Amino acid sequence: MNNSYNHSLSANTQLTQKSVNRCFDGEQHYYSHQSTSTKTPMTFSIYLPDEALAGQRCPAILYLSGLTCNADNVTHKAHFQQKCSELGMIFIAPDTSPRSSDGSDSVDSNDVANDERYFVGQGASYYVDATQAPWSEHFNMQSYIVDELYDLLRSEFPINSIGITGHSMGGHGALLLGFKFPGKFVSVSALSPVCAASESAWGQAAYTEYFGDDKSLWAQADASQVIEEVGQQYSSILVDQGAADEFLADGQLQTSKLQQACTSAKQPLTLRYQAGHDHSYYFIQTVINEHIEHHWRMAQLS
Repeated sequence: MNNSYNHSLSANTQLTQKSVNRCFDGEQHYYSHQSTSTKTPMTFSIYLPDEALAGQRCPAILYLSGLTCNADNVTHKAHFQQKCSELGMIFIAPDTSPRSSDGSDSVDSNDVANDERYFVGQGASYYVDATQAPWSEHFNMQSYIVDELYDLLRSEFPINSIGITGHSMGGHGALLLGFKFPGKFVSVSALSPVCAASESAWGQAAYTEYFGDDKSLWAQADASQVIEEVGQQYSSILVDQGAADEFLADGQLQTSKLQQACTSAKQPLTLRYQAGHDHSYYFIQTVINEHIEHHWRMAQLS
């Protein structure tokens, strides 16, 4: 293992390096650590260009993945490393939820709550802090992302700014957390995001479990409603949506609600419908470089 980036880890960080691979002019790393927010081990991948490996502070992108995914999906399938190498950008991909300690996704494997529906439970956190048992014990992903992981990344890696993006459920997370915590992120983008979780079947199923019947909590976890409430926070946000996306067609994404919210909030939005593209990582590969460039430009202005 090539440990070319040396951390100055504090004794209580417990950050364990799992792997390192050379990739273009940089390295793809994986780490795990014990989370205080989720009370479980958590894993993330981080691409470090050579500038960062040499200790130079670089802009970073935090990418939130979608339903059923983990840190591997975007790391293995999106092909972001070459563009990040060229621009000198760090790219971080955390897991999508807490997991059972035995690594099983079975609903019977039960130190961490789960559900047989793929859009509820492990792999489907929606990046919120659940208030209802049994979910509230471990499903505290908002706190994990914006407090714990954010602080860990800023303290242990040479990062000078962080932009946030994501796909599908992770696109919802990027929009939601970017607008709830604009002081932490210099830029926001999303790919095929769930734009109005409280009005989609997926989101309603998850929020019934995580928040119960309190619709005020649902509203605080709905990206479009939060954007409309808080108003403009960024000079521009970028959203790409496949025009042939099956989940757009069946009403899970509610993209028009995002457009309406941004218009109401006077938040500049570049929303692009990409002809012929679906919801897959083939679509993500097609547009990811433009999202990386968007975050790089915003970082230069911060």
